[in-house]
Amino acid sequence: MKKGKIAFFVTGNADKYQEARIILSEPGISAAMLHLEISEIQADDIDRIAEASALEGAKKSKMPIFVEDAGLFIEALNGFPGPYSSYVYRTLGNQGILKLLKDVAKRNAYFFSVVAFCDSGKPYSLRCFNGKVNGRIALKERGRQGFGFDPIFEPSTKPTLTFAQMTPREKNKYSHRAKALRKFAAWYIQKHAKLNL
Repeated sequence: MKKGKIAFFVTGNADKYQEARIILSEPGISAAMLHLEISEIQADDIDRIAEASALEGAKKSKMPIFVEDAGLFIEALNGFPGPYSSYVYRTLGNQGILKLLKDVAKRNAYFFSVVAFCDSGKPYSLRCFNGKVNGRIALKERGRQGFGFDPIFEPSTKPTLTFAQMTPREKNKYSHRAKALRKFAAWYIQKHAKLNL
């Protein structure tokens, strides 16, 4: 009998974990949530931030782990908040973003996600998987599902709804995080298949 595949997700965000758990379960991967104190570097590149977090997580846990980092990039604000999205959400929130875009007609934006995996062996091996979804910033908050900037983001694939108006499964059809996680899952399953030969 084959052992099930398990992937260890270092995150303190229960909402992210729930999304990842559902997405990774589709191809038969069980996601386990690991709580570790990880220092988030300040950088203009989400890939670099995710890689640094994954490397630190693997070193601290002595296990193969993955992390996920994401940003909201708003065209009218020159890509702001981008890699600083978590901090901006905590300090300005959705209402702060809406105030910055008051009277702005062109509200194009996109979410970008990076899943970074780091093996526990030495030398440490890093792999990144990206996901992107285009859309626009809504005129007001709508919906109670999701988290973060979900109530103000309308994906272009479903422009009548914000992410926060979708069920978790519906959001997972379109989201940046789902795209990155599915790429990671495909690679992870292939990696395990080779190890089991």
